[in-house]
Amino acid sequence: MREAYVIDAVRTPVGKRGGALSGVHPADLGATALRGLLARNPIDPGRVDDVILGCVDAIGPQAGNIARTAWLAAGYPEEIPGVTVDRQCGSSQQAINFGAQAIMSGTAEVIVAGGVQNMSAIPISAAMLAGREYGFDSPFVGAQGWDHRYGTGEVSQFHGATLIAEKWGISRADMERWALRSHDRARQAIAQGRFDGEIVPVGDFWIDQGPRETSLEKMAALTPLSDGSPLTAAVASQISDGASATLLASQWAVEEYGLTPRARIHHVSARGADPIYMLSAPIPATRWALERTGLRIEDMDVIEINEAFASVVLAWLKESGADPEKVNVNGGAIALGHPLGATGAKLFATLLNELERVDGRYGLLTICEGGGTANATIIERMS
Repeated sequence: MREAYVIDAVRTPVGKRGGALSGVHPADLGATALRGLLARNPIDPGRVDDVILGCVDAIGPQAGNIARTAWLAAGYPEEIPGVTVDRQCGSSQQAINFGAQAIMSGTAEVIVAGGVQNMSAIPISAAMLAGREYGFDSPFVGAQGWDHRYGTGEVSQFHGATLIAEKWGISRADMERWALRSHDRARQAIAQGRFDGEIVPVGDFWIDQGPRETSLEKMAALTPLSDGSPLTAAVASQISDGASATLLASQWAVEEYGLTPRARIHHVSARGADPIYMLSAPIPATRWALERTGLRIEDMDVIEINEAFASVVLAWLKESGADPEKVNVNGGAIALGHPLGATGAKLFATLLNELERVDGRYGLLTICEGGGTANATIIERMS
């Protein structure tokens, strides 16, 4: 099997809901990440085989195959195709994995993969709620096979995160401590310029808007998201806007176009778990990736796991045995935001840069996803 090399990975700064990116058309937001990526690397856009972007709630300005629209909005050649991927929160991680698989299989030489999401313009779950106009209250309930297997109860990330907290014995105080850590580390990373090498400015906007000064006392005063739940807004990812892009290439393309690999894709896979718990699949996905590669969690020098909710990360830590000091060391989505379709490639850019900063070898990325699935990607840095 051929190698798939990571040439570069970038992202826009993340805007908070109603913030700096809220008025930017999603196609223009995606185009900014694409232009920023290709401007940094000596590759003719006409040599790209495919553009694969993740996007969730692909309606309105995010509809119509936004991967293609963003590429054209960036001013790049019409003959280059594009395709949009929806694996919920892991969409752009899946875009990277699909791109890597295309190169490994020999069916592509150069792939641009990433994602885009404007949650200010298109609210979370907008696509799921759009069916109400046609008589469908839920994408799940009402399907005979689903109802027979899983019943007609609540199917949501909030419910799943609560179930995870209960099953793994994670308290509200535990989650608030993790959330405070996320904000502290994100603010420190920004102050130290750790994100500077991965961020493509959008106009004059270049610093993530999410991280804030907070405290355990402030968090403790918040009202739970629902009766009886330990969850509050403080321990959940932030609604955000942003875009991300990654350049992948084969050995032939590296040599032909004079590219410099920063890492290679060591492993890509995905696994599933209970869709009612919904967000617990990073546990089996990580276990599967390590089994398939023969690596141990101790071999991972840097780990990024999406902070959809603090309970997701804390349950994963209990099951994986990972060293917390290697996990989300620059903060996570609780502080930095979670622009759904863009998050996977956004975290990938952070993973790559942090792996270089600490002179590490292996990095792991895993993200929980709606429907009870999770991706796992392991990269090996080029020394």
